[in-house]
Amino acid sequence: MSLKFLFLLLLLPLLMVLDQSIAASSLAKRGCEESCGKLTIPFPFGLSASCSLNSWYLIKCDRSYNPPKPFLNSFLQVELQSEVISVSLENQTITTLISIINFCNGSSQGSRIITTGTDLSGSPFYYSKDRNKLMLVGCGNGLVTQKQNVLSGCTSICSEGATLTGCYGINCCQSLVPFDLSLYTANFTNSGIQEGPYPKCSAAFLVDQTWVPDEVAQPFTFLGYAPVVWLWTVQAKELEAGLLCNKSGVSVKLENGTSVANLQCHCGPRTQGNPYFSSGCQAIQGCTNCTEVVYYSKKPASTIILLSVFLSIGVLLILFVSYLLYKTFKKRRNKRQKQMFFKRNGGLLLQQQLSSNEGIIDKAKLFTAKELEKATDHFNENRILGRGGQGTVYKGMLPDGNIVAVKKSKLVDENQLDQFINEVVILSQINHRNVVKLLGCCLETEVPLLVYEFIINGTLYSFIHNENNELPFPWSTRLRIATEVAGALAYLHSATSVPIYHRDIKSSNILLDEKYRAKVSDFGTSRSIAIDQTHLTTRVQGTFGYLDPEYFQSSQFTEKSDVYSFGVVLAELLTGKKAISTTTNEGRSLATNFLLAMNENCLDTILHTEVTQEGRKEDIMAAANIAYRCLNLNGRKRPTMKEVSIALEAIRSQVPSAAVTNIQGNTEERSVISEVYTWTSTNTTTLSSDVHPLLVETS
Repeated sequence: MSLKFLFLLLLLPLLMVLDQSIAASSLAKRGCEESCGKLTIPFPFGLSASCSLNSWYLIKCDRSYNPPKPFLNSFLQVELQSEVISVSLENQTITTLISIINFCNGSSQGSRIITTGTDLSGSPFYYSKDRNKLMLVGCGNGLVTQKQNVLSGCTSICSEGATLTGCYGINCCQSLVPFDLSLYTANFTNSGIQEGPYPKCSAAFLVDQTWVPDEVAQPFTFLGYAPVVWLWTVQAKELEAGLLCNKSGVSVKLENGTSVANLQCHCGPRTQGNPYFSSGCQAIQGCTNCTEVVYYSKKPASTIILLSVFLSIGVLLILFVSYLLYKTFKKRRNKRQKQMFFKRNGGLLLQQQLSSNEGIIDKAKLFTAKELEKATDHFNENRILGRGGQGTVYKGMLPDGNIVAVKKSKLVDENQLDQFINEVVILSQINHRNVVKLLGCCLETEVPLLVYEFIINGTLYSFIHNENNELPFPWSTRLRIATEVAGALAYLHSATSVPIYHRDIKSSNILLDEKYRAKVSDFGTSRSIAIDQTHLTTRVQGTFGYLDPEYFQSSQFTEKSDVYSFGVVLAELLTGKKAISTTTNEGRSLATNFLLAMNENCLDTILHTEVTQEGRKEDIMAAANIAYRCLNLNGRKRPTMKEVSIALEAIRSQVPSAAVTNIQGNTEERSVISEVYTWTSTNTTTLSSDVHPLLVETS
């Protein structure tokens, strides 16, 4: 036997394994081209009708380019062909290049353009919410809408000559998209607030989350093409029988609340390849030439019976012991896991805080995971009261019959555990009739669970904007709710042992109890600060439309930032309009429209009819003046929440100017009430700045 033959004999098993690996690595159907230029084209996509799942997945390889380029054009017009730059079997995504439509004009004043992405309706493709983001390049407001519903938005400011890589709110901004979409509209509104030689071109569009423009600079002479990620879906009837597919798959959650079923296939253990066609998964290692040998022998019947009985008993015993071991192991594992979560979520620190503050022990309770699972029926979907940026809220019933709201928070940053526990301790001490009471928490779960008192009548947002609401919403109720919210914020800012900034005041975070009294809620982003501090420097958080512009630009949150957000809520109560709505004048925010109406003496045009019909003119104007001062772009010129609370109380009490000197309180309080009613008693028909001293101050 020659050495060459021996070498080939030894090499044969390796070649067989190599051959299996090569066959398994083929991602296209047998006999089909697998690539176009530098891009691999896996099934269900293909370069011909017989090589693709159906016509939707047909890719044209344009060989007039060097190297050739693939285009997905089965359902698009020729001039809208989308170049494919990547396909992922694992994520079920396809990334294409889109042409960015730039909006250019010769003025920096407020203008608007609406650009619509490729309409994917009726196709198996959707704009992926997990892989895309809204990007606004320019300065102003950018929104993603669908059928007049705002899905996402961001705001950027102008800075002449700035050169940045990435989007940080200067000349460029970005935000996430909450739903998979088949169609969207990107709206751009120039702010019209800045002056100077600002960019003449802007754009708003959906784009791959990993993509940033090479340079964001003045002037904008950008942008040609950018990648966008589509989610592709398949159904059971489209695939061959016998494939290893997850029947539940990854559902596509749409903006209208519905979901689209989707199959996701995968190769089994010790296999690799493309699971979307038969023989696509190949074994990478396994058993060959295995033969099962069964030996038969004759045994007496009694022996066979006894053997069967003993064997059955042995099997049952093994199963029973295995079950006991499993239960014991699971119980110990759950106990260790709860202990781990408890420590990770700051449980030891909270226990230390509770033991060192005797007054808190009766106020805050550490609930067990078992208690809250039972209370919420294991966090049943039917118990969900609402979802927000900080977590999901479930309705629950404690063993004593009390109804509670259980908030399942998002993961807590381990670097901020001290701050999180400190907030729990502080909030458990808050005792104000217009603040939702924190009853306790549970730290034995992967994410912290916070337990609040249950408020029955939903949010102020729903009460203001629900057109089908049969209950009247008169001026007196609106004024009372505004006064209650102002009093609660004044309490948090100045009456607690440590000042607390809410940081997300909006009508959807104000709840209404059984008597429609206001309850400020959702302290997920709240922060307490030392008494000698004037501001809190932090990553910008809040809700578009309620966010203090000064905080957005400086990242410094002050008590006056809460005042600005309250001003938007007060404007909502006065006008009945949403903080952000695509139906508002030129797409501006409620705050902008309210300030313009005040400055142009046309407040009556935006006030709600129930307000103008039922309220005294001087009271309405006094309340509008308070909102105007709260919305001042200069935070230092805004009133404090204590001053706002006093002024609103004065309006509710209808205090005449002659009685101001007899009001109980310090000089500052009497001054605020006098300032409101001295003006409103003599100016009840006009809001002109030349006769209104407070408007002169804030202009």
